[in-house]
Amino acid sequence: MNVLRLMHSLLLALLLSAGAVHAQKIKVGYWTSGFSLGFGAVMEQMKFAEKEGLDVEWVKFAEVAGPLRAIVPQTIDVAFGAPSTASMSVAADGVPVRIVLASQIAEAQIVVPAGSPIKSVADLKGKKIGMSPPGSATHAIASSILQGVYGLKAGDYSVVPGNEGRLAQFLLQKEVDAAVIRSVTIAQMSDDVKLTYLGSIVDDWKKLTKGSAAPILAVTIVHGDYVGKNPEAVAKFLAAMRKGLEFGSKNKDRVAEILQKVANMKPADAKAYAAQWDGAYMASFETADVASLKRMQEIVKAAGTAKKDPPDSAFMTEPYQRSKQIK
Repeated sequence: MNVLRLMHSLLLALLLSAGAVHAQKIKVGYWTSGFSLGFGAVMEQMKFAEKEGLDVEWVKFAEVAGPLRAIVPQTIDVAFGAPSTASMSVAADGVPVRIVLASQIAEAQIVVPAGSPIKSVADLKGKKIGMSPPGSATHAIASSILQGVYGLKAGDYSVVPGNEGRLAQFLLQKEVDAAVIRSVTIAQMSDDVKLTYLGSIVDDWKKLTKGSAAPILAVTIVHGDYVGKNPEAVAKFLAAMRKGLEFGSKNKDRVAEILQKVANMKPADAKAYAAQWDGAYMASFETADVASLKRMQEIVKAAGTAKKDPPDSAFMTEPYQRSKQIK
């Protein structure tokens, strides 16, 4: 009997070893700040990709453009949460990258301090507006909304650029009259800070485009060589992202715990961050999402920060469609 048990144990060990040997390797890079942090931390800590049979090496970057730069020389296989406009520009320059998923929504609010004489976005003519710097996806989207929805041309207001922390500071110190700022930043501000909401970037983008797709801040991209050789691995990773998105939506307390552990966030800040999950993240690459990205590229071109469009081959939907078949 003991011999049979020993043989069973040895057989099980061999099967597990064989599975590990055949696990598909994939190097995934993400920016460990901003909103890339939340989704990336949950994916890494909860091992959704590993549960799909992938042998994942997580590569972390201190700056937002790091994953995109690393995928060009194939230092990584997948750039998780790469800036959408920059990714399209790289593809337009002929680099064989493939956009395979829209993963982050360009969510932000147009706000002024409570009690401000500014009562509508149209009142911002001649005013100072704090927002992400020119060249960013958020800046391109916000400026197009100001003009297309509210009739404010670039010369009608002055932009005070900054990251989220600086924008909140500008607003509190009244160095700007208004700011385009993310809801998670607002949620992490002191309860004593009172703001008036003038507009929503997501809602206004839908008005501008006359569509239902949200503006896309970040995408998941892979190198063409990797997806060509490992299409199933990419599909499995996208399936893992879809499962990670669902987990975060249903388990915000657990997300907050992960953020406290990984990012050393204070409990209140971590809960505020996790509460914004549904408005910040997505895991989709339907026809409408591709159309939204192409519309964004048109806007960037009109602003003069891009000169050409990426080829249609840069928008690769097959791995996403395959991922939906993976349960």
